Amino acid sequence: MSSQQITPLPELLSAKSSHYWQQYSEKLSNEHLATLPSQVKENIQKGFALSDFIFNVAMQLPEQFLALVSQDDFFKLLPLNYQQQLTQSIETCLDEVQLHRVLRQTRQLEMTRIAFADLVFNAPLKDCLAALSWLAEALILSSQHWLNEDCQKKWGKPVNSDGIEQPLLVYAMGKLGGKELNFSSDIDLIFTYPEAGETVGARKSIDNHQYFTRLGQKLITALNQQTAGGFVYRVDMRLRPFGESGPLVMSFNALEGYYQEQGRDWERYAMLKARLIGDSDYHSILQSMLRPFVFRRYIDFSVIESLRKMKMMIVQETRRKMLTNNIKLGAGGIREIEFIVQVFQLIRGGRIPELQERNLLTVLPLLVEHNELSQTSAEHLQSAYCFLRRCENVIQAFNDEQTQTLPDDELNQLRLITILGIGNWPEFLDQLSRYTQSVHQEFCLLIGEESPKHSGDDQAWQSVWLALEIDDDISHSIHQTAPKLDAETLSQLLITFHTDLKKRSIGPRGRQMFDKLMPRLLFLVENEIEAVLIVDRVFKILNRISTRTAYLELLYENEGALKHLIKLCLASEWISEQIAKYPILLDELIDPKLLHNPPSLDSYLPDLQLLMLRVPEDDVEAQMDSLRHFKQSQQLRIAAGDVSGVLPLMKVSDHLTSLAAAILHEVINQAWQHVSQRFGIPASLEGTNDKGFVVIGYGKMGGLELGYSSDLDLVFLHNIDPNELTSGEKQVPASQFYMKLAQRIMHIFNTRMASGMLYELDMRLRPSGNSGLLVVHLDNFAKYQQEEAWTWEHQALVRARGIYGQPQLIEKFADIRKQILMLPRSQEQLLEDVTNMREKMRNHLDESTPEYVSLKHGQGGLVDIEFLAQFLVLNHAHGSPSICKYSDNIRIFESLVTQNILSDSQANLLVNTYQTLRNQGHIATLKNAKNAKNVTQDSETLMMMNQVQTLCSSFFVTKK
Repeated sequence: MSSQQITPLPELLSAKSSHYWQQYSEKLSNEHLATLPSQVKENIQKGFALSDFIFNVAMQLPEQFLALVSQDDFFKLLPLNYQQQLTQSIETCLDEVQLHRVLRQTRQLEMTRIAFADLVFNAPLKDCLAALSWLAEALILSSQHWLNEDCQKKWGKPVNSDGIEQPLLVYAMGKLGGKELNFSSDIDLIFTYPEAGETVGARKSIDNHQYFTRLGQKLITALNQQTAGGFVYRVDMRLRPFGESGPLVMSFNALEGYYQEQGRDWERYAMLKARLIGDSDYHSILQSMLRPFVFRRYIDFSVIESLRKMKMMIVQETRRKMLTNNIKLGAGGIREIEFIVQVFQLIRGGRIPELQERNLLTVLPLLVEHNELSQTSAEHLQSAYCFLRRCENVIQAFNDEQTQTLPDDELNQLRLITILGIGNWPEFLDQLSRYTQSVHQEFCLLIGEESPKHSGDDQAWQSVWLALEIDDDISHSIHQTAPKLDAETLSQLLITFHTDLKKRSIGPRGRQMFDKLMPRLLFLVENEIEAVLIVDRVFKILNRISTRTAYLELLYENEGALKHLIKLCLASEWISEQIAKYPILLDELIDPKLLHNPPSLDSYLPDLQLLMLRVPEDDVEAQMDSLRHFKQSQQLRIAAGDVSGVLPLMKVSDHLTSLAAAILHEVINQAWQHVSQRFGIPASLEGTNDKGFVVIGYGKMGGLELGYSSDLDLVFLHNIDPNELTSGEKQVPASQFYMKLAQRIMHIFNTRMASGMLYELDMRLRPSGNSGLLVVHLDNFAKYQQEEAWTWEHQALVRARGIYGQPQLIEKFADIRKQILMLPRSQEQLLEDVTNMREKMRNHLDESTPEYVSLKHGQGGLVDIEFLAQFLVLNHAHGSPSICKYSDNIRIFESLVTQNILSDSQANLLVNTYQTLRNQGHIATLKNAKNAKNVTQDSETLMMMNQVQTLCSSFFVTKK
């Protein structure tokens, strides 16, 4: 055996080893135990002491494990031919169940070999990373080869128009692409194939895209599915073009078109390590196709700004997840080293082809050779990288867990320092600190990161704050510091807040941050007219984050964020309440420019999809939480644009509606994925991107008029034969499939989490209301509207529009809507139905008082205006079809003018009043969510509403 083994084990590890050995020895026969060489037993016991993973494999596969560790030099990683070994193992597999079993068993045993090499025999880091990468590549290619042969038996051989066989090609991304895979890494993959065509040799041909989609799905299942034997790798496909919403596989042409036209900065970073695995004649074709996207011919300094943004996202994610001691994402961690190297590759790689390398340790000396890094810097980065990657690999090998966080328990801390040969934990932390500080210094030099330095101008407020430790009577000190402030009220706020802090477990670090932050806050607000109001609102936020030191540091170190928080709290109580309720929104304050530059209306969906790429596909709770955070953060940006005047009323509603539509789109994709994994999809949709599903928005969603707290009035429709079966192993009729889809969508939206509810969905406008089906066939919807719907349902249809679905389905709904709205109606009966419904609503919902008038349900309020628009459309659409075109009230009134149904002056009154009342509703919401439905009865508002009421009465008599 090797002389490289670690030194004798400390007492705690020896005890762990003995405990595990006792359990394992019970699995062995007396004959095995009697003939077991002492060196083999010692190796096993050291492995058990250092890794729960090694012990678990031994217990799961006791005889195979013993055979492995009994081999001479079993821990030697070079050379190992995993591909040949796997080919021999799986060629006898008769079905996918056997294939899955062989893959998992091979993975467990070979990972055990690598774990022994790393933890017990101190193998070089580069050998361990290379072995992990080769093993992954062999497992992928072997399973792909077996599955491809199996698929060809069912569906034929995929060929192009010239009859040449087409292969499925697998791009390895990330660390697998760079041949530097971690012990417990996900594998990021992209699937592609050369040319379109169809299969030959089977009873029924299918097109190549459908064939490779099925093959790709089977490959993912073979690797990713959790069975009794575990899984092979967690497979992440979200780096593919269009992410989760994109096709699973793409042809070369489609792939090239995507990266040329839509590729983003972060995808350039991702493609740096992209590598086609296996020996393929197509490697050079793909490389030459994608190289122009990744590497620019000119010197590309724009990557530094994109790096700053990516780093900011990582810092926010680290803070959001409260990641401490994270050797990958923390300051000076692995990610910063990777960023430094990748920035130079992207800046210079187009001019210097030698830098177009995937492996970081290969690139570093090349950067020195081409004068991009000094020899000293490169040596610092290399030493730090090897140290951090070794730590990362070791802590993942403890229990085969994907983690980059240093252990906080004594056992695993002792394991780590024993393997590294370091005397004690403080000594390890000191060594780690030297490495990370060195890396972070290089990183800051590259991207220019620095913290603000305060000038000491808050010293007077420091005295006031510190005085609270010994004296409750600070009002005199406040008055001396800021004579214009209400010293008594501010004093009480400070005393109460300080007392509350004493009751919380904020720790020494938290107290230090408050001692810095509070004087700064008071100094920044002392000249504000509403200083006490601001302090009260900010204190509510600080109370919520008092135990989360990372957020306190954010506000202190980033004065721009603190100033912006002050401005928002002054402008809107609703905003301050939102931040207090969801402190994660503080991340949005890092760059205040974001809050004064709302995103474009068409950017919400791609931004959301980019965010969701960072969320594990199998972590449903994290997905739901991320959706809620996205909504809250984007609403904060919209509200900031609202209160600052950047966004006028109509734009606010446009943004809120576009945001909701983007979230709906992503929720449907997630729900579709969840449901189709269980049941497959309706058979007629196989091989298409169509879901046969359309969502209709009613009310404010349909009228592009969402407010900050609006719910979503939706109706779900489909156009698939209800009796058509799905394609999964568990087949269900399409009607049941779509019902499950709707239930899943509603679950994602309506579930109350710590981060709140996404949106409240109101489905009562579907045919037959709450007693009706959740999803209705389009034809049945049309029949119901024609034969059974009440007048109020046709009123609702005026404000309806398709908001999700294939264009042809949305167009089909639009035709149905137009036909229904154009039905000839008795004006007398319509008047009676509309006025009866209006009075019923007013009697139940009007909250007007002598002091307040209800913006929505009061006389001449929003609902009166909406009812008038609906009445006029239903009454006149038969003779004037053009008034059916739009679903928003403003354009409805404009079209009524065009058809001479309303005069210009009447329409102007209605539009101006409608906008005024909606704007006051927004303002009321931002000032105080409790009073969002009401506005003080000022004379100007009353006058406008009275005029509207008079106008409404001229069209239909409102009962009194």
